[in-house]
Amino acid sequence: MNSISQSVPKRDHGEKVSGRAVYTADYPNTDLLTARVLRSTKPHAVIRDVAVPELPEGYFYVDHRDIPARNQVQMGLGDTPVFAVEEVRYIGDPIGLIVGPDPETVDRLLSEVIVKYEELPFINDPHKSDMNFFEYDYGKGDPDQKFQEADLIYEETFHTGAQEQAYLETQGMIAEPDPETGGVIVHGSMQCPFYLVSALEPVLDMEPGQLRVIQDVTGGGFGGKEDYPSVLACQTAVAALKTGKPVRIVLSREEDMTVTSKKHPSETKIRGALKDGKLTALDIDICYDSGAYSTLSMVVLQRGIISAPGVYKCDDIKVHGTAARTNVVPYGAYRGFGGAQVFFAIERFMDHLAEKAGLDPVDFKIANTAVQGDLTSTSGRYHFHVPIPEMTDQVMEAADYRRKQEEYSKPQDGRYRRGIGMSLCFHGDGFTGNGERDLIKAVVRMTKDTDDKAHIFVSSTDMGQGFFTSLPKIASRELEIPVEDIIYEMPDTHKTPDSGPTVASRSTMVVGELIRRASQKLKEEWVPGEEAEVYEHYTHPDFMIPFDISKFNGDAYPTFSWGVYCVEVLIDTLTGLVSLPGVWTSFDVGTPIDLNILTGQMEGGVMQSLGYSSMEQIPYDQSCRIRNNKFSDYLIPTASDYPDIHVMYCPVEYPHGPYGAKGAGELPAVGAPSAYAAAVEQAVGGLFAKIPITAEEVLNAVGRNA
Repeated sequence: MNSISQSVPKRDHGEKVSGRAVYTADYPNTDLLTARVLRSTKPHAVIRDVAVPELPEGYFYVDHRDIPARNQVQMGLGDTPVFAVEEVRYIGDPIGLIVGPDPETVDRLLSEVIVKYEELPFINDPHKSDMNFFEYDYGKGDPDQKFQEADLIYEETFHTGAQEQAYLETQGMIAEPDPETGGVIVHGSMQCPFYLVSALEPVLDMEPGQLRVIQDVTGGGFGGKEDYPSVLACQTAVAALKTGKPVRIVLSREEDMTVTSKKHPSETKIRGALKDGKLTALDIDICYDSGAYSTLSMVVLQRGIISAPGVYKCDDIKVHGTAARTNVVPYGAYRGFGGAQVFFAIERFMDHLAEKAGLDPVDFKIANTAVQGDLTSTSGRYHFHVPIPEMTDQVMEAADYRRKQEEYSKPQDGRYRRGIGMSLCFHGDGFTGNGERDLIKAVVRMTKDTDDKAHIFVSSTDMGQGFFTSLPKIASRELEIPVEDIIYEMPDTHKTPDSGPTVASRSTMVVGELIRRASQKLKEEWVPGEEAEVYEHYTHPDFMIPFDISKFNGDAYPTFSWGVYCVEVLIDTLTGLVSLPGVWTSFDVGTPIDLNILTGQMEGGVMQSLGYSSMEQIPYDQSCRIRNNKFSDYLIPTASDYPDIHVMYCPVEYPHGPYGAKGAGELPAVGAPSAYAAAVEQAVGGLFAKIPITAEEVLNAVGRNA
């Protein structure tokens, strides 16, 4: 591999393991007011009255009447209120704040607020929704003709559940009045500082220069800190302006799990045609449950329908997708961003279609996988080599897949049974379509000081994924100075240009390349002992076929990262518990910028994906209340649940990424569920078209096939 891949110590490890890192909750309470959110206890209702107890001196009630301008958080359709006015749409909808110096007194006062509601009918089934936030159709070729000519037509429906991001640090935000500008300074746990600036502007009716946003040390995000920090920023900022003092909100774990956005549940219907062993047509219909507000459902749905045909070549397709409103917690970004739902569906579909045709599933998939030069689902082009066949061979050899597949296919009896499954996936790197060019327009800044140290200024955030290490490595290599001489501080929107949000597997590929080019510029201007400053602006790759979002036509992404997964299961048919003797993966994310950091990302993402497959579920009771909003009830995999995950690489360099790097963060969380389901299916029989596959589901299958 490229020498850039050689690992170095992760730069923020020392302060985190020593406890020196200062998170939002760690700031001392001195002159810092605590805010708690008054939230709806009804899934859908009209607010008839809010009776606030008499407040001691220094305590405040804050609601929509205190908002200087628009009561509207800037995301999605703009339908998310800072504070509810007349109507609440889900349990947890914010109505107001109690703010004061003593947290215990604030909690007591909050408990004494009485809200009178007039309850309204609520919807907890997206198929019964009275509104689709978003709806899209696209296609190509003549699928109807191909269905008429088919040797075999197969149809199946697939379901995936919601998933909680389960970051270690709960959501938190601090806002304080800024006497210099008459505006506010907001800092906290976040992924996208400039998103908060955009959200605050219309709410406070202020100029960008009056709004300063700084990232605090952030304990994980996984998409969950892309949209929700904008809500907290607006609420704390309004409170800070009313009280004239700094205000902090830190959510409890129970509150965080109840009210913050999660991965969209989905239903995907697929109808496919087979002719002479080739997949010739697909008709796909996807429905995402969006919850009470639109949040990020538009772009999640867009990526979902673009990715729906999977890694396969199929020139005759029809795809329809909706994102429906319901009266549950709003769903938003989660690592994989709509991809995990549809890849589970298409991979399970291809497994079952192959079985119907009497074909080996892996051979069938490889025979139908797209290759370089083929058209994508949106009539773009796979411009670079597709390494899926090599990656599949790599994984099968490491897992001894062929022998195990043959052995486990024989009838099994006894208490313990085994299965093995494989799946293939991709993740489109960067913002969909022309987003990088037309919306983000990323800019980076680098400076050199008189001590001959270089400074990086980007809005990209490190949430634990290692960006504080990878970017300085790139700059160090180009400038030919020690990595210790590269300074990279927390993003501050008054110092940092907008290099874009830390989402969409774009940061290393896009921002890292801008830093590489900026470092080259800085090196040309380097004079020992003298200051220097350079900027670098994003340029769209000229090879891309222009993307038309109204038609879903063209290159949705400049390149793709690829993944192959193999999961082996051992099932206890007495308890329904599933253990994993082995998990093998191969990834093409281009050139690794730091091998240890990358492997940690891959292992963590696969673990999340396996949790999604097997144990993580969010059930609601009959009143739309989440039943498991604590870690004692919401189960996530631990080190004792799964073995070492064998991570391998098959890099195909991307010429527009730094040293050939592509997107990596989301890919590992996309592809494992289908491999897991295939393995369970082989072990106990039946068809598994829904995740999570819990112990109860396994026992039901054992009983049905006894």
